[in-house]
Amino acid sequence: MFDKISEIIKKKNLKPTDCEYHTLRTLENGGKLRALVTKAEPNVLHVEYICPKCSHYGYKVMEYKKVSKAAKIRFRVECDKCHFKIKVEKLKAKK
Repeated sequence: MFDKISEIIKKKNLKPTDCEYHTLRTLENGGKLRALVTKAEPNVLHVEYICPKCSHYGYKVMEYKKVSKAAKIRFRVECDKCHFKIKVEKLKAKK
């Protein structure tokens, strides 16, 4: 299902060391999210998601800003269909 980010990885022949940020998360209620930021484009965030509220599949390209170490939320994505705001927490914040 998450084929857009997979296509980017194959097209640009990316290796893990070429990524600034890459995550695949399982959200509540069957939602999923995959995000990618490359070192070549450190301000561009590619996000694919399945909304946990309405199960809509979406893909977005957004501006990516690094957050402070104290921040718990890394970024937010709004569902195109139901406008639910999906918050992506830092993994260290969950500990």
